[in-house]
Amino acid sequence: MVITYFGLEFFKIQFGDIVIALNPASKDSVLKAARFGADIALSTLSHPDMNGLDMVSHGGKKPFEIRGPGEYEIKEVAIRGFATESNYGGEPERLSKDATRTGKQRINTVYLITLEGMKLCFLGALSGKELPEALKEVLDEVDVLFVPIGGEGVLSAADACKLAVSLEPKLIIPMHYGAVGDKGALKAFLKEGGEDGLTPVEKLTIKKKDLEGKEADIAVLKEA
Repeated sequence: MVITYFGLEFFKIQFGDIVIALNPASKDSVLKAARFGADIALSTLSHPDMNGLDMVSHGGKKPFEIRGPGEYEIKEVAIRGFATESNYGGEPERLSKDATRTGKQRINTVYLITLEGMKLCFLGALSGKELPEALKEVLDEVDVLFVPIGGEGVLSAADACKLAVSLEPKLIIPMHYGAVGDKGALKAFLKEGGEDGLTPVEKLTIKKKDLEGKEADIAVLKEA
């Protein structure tokens, strides 16, 4: 499995011939787009920075689109989505027309993705420090956890670190920092996790055996 990072919460995950896109930016986002073809595309939040699923149709590939809670099985990938809340998006006028809102908060879907014998948990634009009980019950033996750390509508660096460690994943990948929110969030997160001198990598290649013996290790990816 190879993981590539395109900024904010946009990731490409490839294993064999299958490509998954997570939270690609739309053409209406201020974030830069990256064009590639995906087999599966997931959006956690109805916001232009994270719902550009049409942007990953390329080279003859048109993805199966997942935009919310539920259970899905596509090719060799099993996916479960759980509703949580997010404050990301700023003032109401910034909200996209199809946004689902509960008061000032919006629905953010946390995805559990199982592939190649590994369990990935993608928290998306999560703002709450407490997870729903239904989600907690299935968050055992997480191999890779993607966690937002930038504040400004998502978890702060300190809260993100506490939640990530409590979930006991083998590997933690921070996201949602730099371009949006607190530009010092990554430094703060690494300090909280005791990894001040960690060097970012271009891409992350992972096999199940590589995760043996790891306990909440942190990996930082450079933006492609």
